[in-house]
Amino acid sequence: MFIEIKANSDVPIYLQLAHQIMEGMVRGELKSGDSLPSVRAFASDLGMNMHTVNKAYHYLEEKDFIQIVAKSGVVIQPNSIPKATMEERRKIEAQLRPLITEGLVLKLSEEELVVMVRKLVQNIEEGKE
Repeated sequence: MFIEIKANSDVPIYLQLAHQIMEGMVRGELKSGDSLPSVRAFASDLGMNMHTVNKAYHYLEEKDFIQIVAKSGVVIQPNSIPKATMEERRKIEAQLRPLITEGLVLKLSEEELVVMVRKLVQNIEEGKE
């Protein structure tokens, strides 16, 4: 799996890393039970601070996407990730709402927004930028 961090992005580095790990999960590059590098090794490989990798791992652990096992390492959730709950769906909707509102203010049509979302899903699944 290739990780690319954009230093000039508005998205914090730890979130960029977490999102790219999630994209690897979506594409099947990272499967349930797969090990991730240690915080120290990953930070060294990526040329970033260990605290940044640690923060990304804890973000993913809070979402129950990975397990951090002391002295054993980090693994993609071995018990498979269940389908989103209603609460998780509502949270994602709440996060999308301001972006969709901004698009509507900028005179994007509903169809244009739907096409954007479909294209993004396809690009994520195919590993495209």
